Amino acid sequence: MTQSDSGEREAASVEPAALVRTEAAALEALAARLEGQMAADFARAVDLILRCGGSNGRVVVTGMGKSGIIAQKIAATLSSTGSPALFLHPAEAVHGDVGVLMPGDVVIALSASGETEEILRLLATLKRKGDALISFCCNLNSTLAQASDVALDCGVEREACGLNLAPTASTTAMLALGDALAIAVSLRKGFRAEDFAELHPGGKLGKQLAKVRDLMHMGDEIPVVAPKTLMTDVIYEMSSKKLGMTTVQDAGRLCGVISDGDLRRLLEREGGAALSKTAGEAMNAHPRTIGGGELAVRALAILEERKITSLIVVDAEQRVEGVVHLHDLWGVELI
Repeated sequence: MTQSDSGEREAASVEPAALVRTEAAALEALAARLEGQMAADFARAVDLILRCGGSNGRVVVTGMGKSGIIAQKIAATLSSTGSPALFLHPAEAVHGDVGVLMPGDVVIALSASGETEEILRLLATLKRKGDALISFCCNLNSTLAQASDVALDCGVEREACGLNLAPTASTTAMLALGDALAIAVSLRKGFRAEDFAELHPGGKLGKQLAKVRDLMHMGDEIPVVAPKTLMTDVIYEMSSKKLGMTTVQDAGRLCGVISDGDLRRLLEREGGAALSKTAGEAMNAHPRTIGGGELAVRALAILEERKITSLIVVDAEQRVEGVVHLHDLWGVELI
């Protein structure tokens, strides 16, 4: 058996759990550096990105091969958390794509070796056109690291690959470091759930973070009766609008609510005499309300906590703006 055959057999026998633990160890080592010798450099990187945002610049992330795939994900995470970012392929950059770089942009370059040829060919242009250069490298003595304004150490003891060759633990460390950088910047910017919602309008996530006013029933869809409306007409309004309730309003301001449950309890208590009551006599004068600017997930939490099916949406003057029903919130999950 040759030495090569022996190495291949040894690599094939590595347990999957051991591979995952190798990557976990790389992340633990990265976390320790972020708490120690790399803390100041990480803070400088955050400051550079914040400064670029203040001058209407963007973050341009670049990398080749596996590092390039990680770079694309980091650019996407930055963009979705309030820091405009794009991916620049270094091989395409030398054939004209470097023209996307604008004054004020910050470049993040990923290269485990720090000697990736395609990136090194761009160094002079990146330094000339960009505002600052941040690098993720496993070798801080490399050409890229030495040319950077901030070089962040992604070094790992070994790759998870049994041959210690394929980028695995190192790219995991790069990905985690990119996430940490993006989130640190978003926190410094005061990025809110409402801001996140505006950048994620589609799918379940978009609905979860939608505003109540985006989902509520408005205008003629709102059941409305006056305080002096007889219960026979109240029942008709509730039935025709199909929301299981009606608002009781006086000149557009909320006086109370009558729900299916309120009506059932009134009939049990008063019998036939209930139909001679007015809405003002039968209503719940202290209904739970919500503002249109609240998140849909907040409305769902109130509905589930109170075990009710509808919330009245009001403004600061208690004028009725809409009604949000439990059915409108299907697909929203509590967070």
